[in-house]
Amino acid sequence: MKKAIIILGILVTAFSSCSIDEDNRSFANPEVEYLTTTGFEALVNANYAQLREIYGNEAWLFCAGTDLYAAGRSPEPDGLSKYTQLNPASEGVDLLYNKCYAAIQKANMALYYSTVTAPATTLNNRIGEIKFLRANAYFLLVQTYGGVSLVQEYSKTPQMFFERNTAEEVYTFIISDLLASLDLVSTSSYTGRVNKRAVQDLLAKVYLTRGYESFASTTDFASAATYADAAINNQALSITPANLWKPGNDMNAEVIFSVQYATGSVSASPQTLGNKQATYFGPYQGGADVAGKAPFRTYNLCPTQFAISLYTQADLRWKSTFMDVCYTKYYDFYLAVNPSTVFHYYAPQWITPAQKTAFLAANPTLLPANYHNYGTYGAGVVSLDYATIPVRKFDDPSAPYGAKTSTRDIVLSRLGETYLIAAEAYLKKGDLATGLTRLNAVRTRAGVPSATLAEFNMDYLLDESARETLGEYHRWFDLKRTGKLVERASLYNYLIQASNFNGANGQLKILRPIPQSALDLNLNKNFPQNPAY
Repeated sequence: MKKAIIILGILVTAFSSCSIDEDNRSFANPEVEYLTTTGFEALVNANYAQLREIYGNEAWLFCAGTDLYAAGRSPEPDGLSKYTQLNPASEGVDLLYNKCYAAIQKANMALYYSTVTAPATTLNNRIGEIKFLRANAYFLLVQTYGGVSLVQEYSKTPQMFFERNTAEEVYTFIISDLLASLDLVSTSSYTGRVNKRAVQDLLAKVYLTRGYESFASTTDFASAATYADAAINNQALSITPANLWKPGNDMNAEVIFSVQYATGSVSASPQTLGNKQATYFGPYQGGADVAGKAPFRTYNLCPTQFAISLYTQADLRWKSTFMDVCYTKYYDFYLAVNPSTVFHYYAPQWITPAQKTAFLAANPTLLPANYHNYGTYGAGVVSLDYATIPVRKFDDPSAPYGAKTSTRDIVLSRLGETYLIAAEAYLKKGDLATGLTRLNAVRTRAGVPSATLAEFNMDYLLDESARETLGEYHRWFDLKRTGKLVERASLYNYLIQASNFNGANGQLKILRPIPQSALDLNLNKNFPQNPAY
């Protein structure tokens, strides 16, 4: 197999969670330190910390340019949000490329030292964890850019010549790493480290995604269904939507894998070491925070009118996803008693004129202009603060004011999503009855009527996924995987037309371009760009 190595700066950054101890030592001599159990554990923790670099910064490559989110008042990168001017040098295109290769290099470093470090009872577990993290990085790369360079070995010297592997080769490598991981990681319940259930969940996603490719195995959808069911492990969806996203409940029983944060781990720089997830998906709310009045919001990746329209009155996810009542002090929403005055209200589509009159009468201090009628507060309303509805499921009332201050975990895999992965796998496998059962488990927990076999198709499933996982970092990958990106983004995103996807050589701009910065550094000038660019 072709070997390609890009050496990126490795900062041995400690990872802190309920189960992974923080260790911020700087090793002057890794040749010595990583041979010890303590030193090797710190290197493994540095691999987990790389997840923060991948997911804790900008959300563009996960969410922008889809049917569910669009710009409000603040600008977004045009290439990623509109597909206009999308080219190898576009803003944000290189984020996942750089961060994932940094993670891969760090993983290769840990796997190298795992062969020479001191024996430990947890060593095989750690090797399995690292293989999972490397596979996850490659999965992000191959979905985003297509075939990329496979780097399997750690090198202590920079290599500047690399070739491009095919997407098929990358998928084969990902599955190989995950199958090896499955035999090595712990079977214990989730405490922050990769366990068997997390590997099963990722295998389900990988097989499902490969199943749509021209080089797919005929058994991919069946394998996806099998691994999804193994990850579900007969666990019912028993946590209410309100408690599922309640601040302080990030390690609930339905979380399968997440990027871990803790207050102590960001204490050195609380304004820069947290994550940004809580700052997206809602409106700007005025100046600097004053006693909880106005938490930082970017005012981009706001929910589209289509996203808002998907919820019905019975759906418990409406209240757990959106803050339809905002108080003068934003975080008073989370107080059990004595909230401050109602400041803004976003009327859902089922509110009647009589209910509006009653609400205004009950809240006489609410300015009529701050009562937002249904249909007026989706992305595209850009004139005023609070003009779009806030998505509250990632709110962090303990975070200081600022863009990168949240210490809530970023949930990457959870049980409700796994049920939907299983539903899609069974749908594609042709077993609609079983797929519908998995889908309806999600709907039942949400308090809405079960879907019927006549309704059960890909569009229905994508709508359900939108309701269940709004704001979570899956949507672009879901639409790209299912072949629905152009159709749904151009239909439901006010900034996108289908022609925006037209690229060079008669190709559509579905895959993102290989970043120009990577091409410039590569001494192999025959490295191919994706054909649409």
